Amino acid sequence: MTHAPEYSPAHIRAHWSGTGSVADSCRAFGFSRAKGYDLIRRGEFPCRVLRIGRGTRVVTASLLRVLESGNPEYNDLPGPRTE
Repeated sequence: MTHAPEYSPAHIRAHWSGTGSVADSCRAFGFSRAKGYDLIRRGEFPCRVLRIGRGTRVVTASLLRVLESGNPEYNDLPGPRTE
């Protein structure tokens, strides 16, 4: 997957905080903001999202893992065990 320089994993790692906007995350994946919100609504956005009040943010660490591995991390999948 080829990324525009501002949406490459290296740039995201260096410049984004713990969460990113849905619009920027959609650009990193190469699809439209409307498609991204549709995927979020259906629970099919390829990485973890947080709903904060009326807003939605994308978890940067999850976004990076998905961009680098190609394996989606949907919100309903269990996270790592902490036993």
